[in-house]
Amino acid sequence: MKQYSVGNQHSNNRSLLFPFLSSQMTQLMASGNQTMVTEFLFSIFLHPQRGGLSFFIPLLLIYGFILTGNLIMFVVIQVDMALHTPMYFFISVLSFLEICYTTTTIPKMLSCLISEQKSISMAGCLLQMYFFHSLGIAEGCVLTAMAIDRYIAICNPLHYPTIMTPKLCIQLTVGSCFCGFLLVLPEIAWIATLPFCGSNQIHQIFCDFTPVLSLACTDTSLVVIADAIHAVEIVASFLVIALSYIRIIMVILGMHSTEGRHKAFSTCAAHLTVFLLFFGSVALMYLRFSATYSVFWDIAIAVTFVILAPFFNPIIYSLINKDMKEAIGRLFRYQKRASWAGK
Repeated sequence: MKQYSVGNQHSNNRSLLFPFLSSQMTQLMASGNQTMVTEFLFSIFLHPQRGGLSFFIPLLLIYGFILTGNLIMFVVIQVDMALHTPMYFFISVLSFLEICYTTTTIPKMLSCLISEQKSISMAGCLLQMYFFHSLGIAEGCVLTAMAIDRYIAICNPLHYPTIMTPKLCIQLTVGSCFCGFLLVLPEIAWIATLPFCGSNQIHQIFCDFTPVLSLACTDTSLVVIADAIHAVEIVASFLVIALSYIRIIMVILGMHSTEGRHKAFSTCAAHLTVFLLFFGSVALMYLRFSATYSVFWDIAIAVTFVILAPFFNPIIYSLINKDMKEAIGRLFRYQKRASWAGK
């Protein structure tokens, strides 16, 4: 572990001018002979000789499937004119975000499973936290936009083309990314100023707020404010989506045509499944308030929204959605004809 000694000198004048800074310095000096942490160690990953490789291969295959599945969906939606609608535009944005989202964590997990070196630098940890949570919030906002899109399409179909214009879709996407990358920034900047001394072991599969803050050797009670903000974000998105779908289901049940009900349900089923999988695991992880879980359940919940949710998303959108299956079939048939023509 890289380290350096904490100094024991400070200025009395500075104490008078900056009481808060002086208090922070006093806490640091109280640590005496402790050393400052400049890198963290993921303690839960097994060594390669002790079973790490048995987890590496399945995780590598899952990561490859996530990248391939989401990339195929993104490309199909871009090239197939039949899918140039607001709903599929948001699905393509979600696919792109999923690729970025998983890339912030899974490659590091793979590295830890096959390497003796299971550490991450302070800067690397902060960057991982920032991009992971920024992309996660952006995904939540996109899922919310998709719920609004389905609500307007089913509950107000006559005005749908004039409301959900391409311009509005782009604005909602940019706004989702803006919210994601802006809201997390103050918390990351604050964590970057904290001193870390003593233990450097993170009991989680990636750098997250709670495991990292538990290692700080100073008061971190201000995190309650950040937690409250994140809770409001999650609950607000959840309520918008839930209320939209309650109204959608009521409208669908009131339809007289069996075929119309089936078509309406099929277009919403995929999004509703992804919504429950994503927000269910996120709520368990970040809306626990004072509840605490064992390390096992912390890791199990993290695996759900870091690995399993992105893994199932391409399956859900391609298997449940008839239009997507047909578009993927058309793309592969076109590629096959093109390869035969080349011969």
